[in-house]
Amino acid sequence: MSESKLAFLFPGQGSQSVGMGRDLSEKFPLAKQTFEEADEALGFSLSKLCFEGPEEQLKLTEFTQPAIFTVSIAAQRVLAEKGVAPSFVAGHSLGEYSADVAAGALPFADAVKTVRNRGRYMQEAVPAGEGAMAAVLGLAPEVVIEACAKAAAESGAAVSAANLNSPEQTVISGAVAAVEKAGALAKEAGAKKVVMLAVSAPFHCALMQPAQDRLAEDLRRLTFSTTDVPVVTNVDAALTTHSEQLRDALVRQVTGSVRWVESMRLLIDLKPTHFIEVGPGKVLSGLMRQIDRSQTVLHVNDEASLEKTLAALNPAS
Repeated sequence: MSESKLAFLFPGQGSQSVGMGRDLSEKFPLAKQTFEEADEALGFSLSKLCFEGPEEQLKLTEFTQPAIFTVSIAAQRVLAEKGVAPSFVAGHSLGEYSADVAAGALPFADAVKTVRNRGRYMQEAVPAGEGAMAAVLGLAPEVVIEACAKAAAESGAAVSAANLNSPEQTVISGAVAAVEKAGALAKEAGAKKVVMLAVSAPFHCALMQPAQDRLAEDLRRLTFSTTDVPVVTNVDAALTTHSEQLRDALVRQVTGSVRWVESMRLLIDLKPTHFIEVGPGKVLSGLMRQIDRSQTVLHVNDEASLEKTLAALNPAS
């Protein structure tokens, strides 16, 4: 596999589903061990929540985040065991923690506890019903950013571009009235569709400052290592292996935008032979189709997808 140059992509919130990780855990001892480590670190059965639900609990941010993270690392460890290692890693929002752990910047047990706290802090930063997020479809990101600035000025409330996901999809986040106003302005500017999202908090905007402050304290206490594998950070859309830059990027991304399009274009310029979405769902594979259809994107979230990916990487064997 030495001729393959791989970029691993790790999903964020929204990729969760009941049953995720169960097949990996049943088929691969290393995956099972990963879930056991998470259960022990968190002091409750995250594995049971991933495998059996209930969905209502799995959808709560403080459970969703460690759940997706653990499934992603279970899949990554199984890939490593099969000799499949990345040349570069990136993760969408929460997925940046998976990327850091996969690159060797952060121990798994520290990260899973931090990710659970991150979810809780985000949940608690804004009272229920005061924040909102919406996906703006079919409008250039710079026009969406302009609509947000105008809506913020007119409403006197926070709204900004949270996730620059693809040339066709930008998610906005902020106070309810400001998000609705920005959505209306985006429609006037020619957006095909504005969809309000069923989220529990307005992620990646200025309203998350209380969560960022709390998380910064947690992250300051952790030991980060400089890595051999470069990580693309969301907030800068830049490659780094440096421990302090990795820590700082995780702090700033709570209120900062996820610059996914720029991050993917940066990786595309490095000419990986394959992208592999590692973890539940296929959200990032879908976004890559919108960013650059010519890229080869594989995914690994169970035994069947693992076998398919291994076959694609080793066509001769």
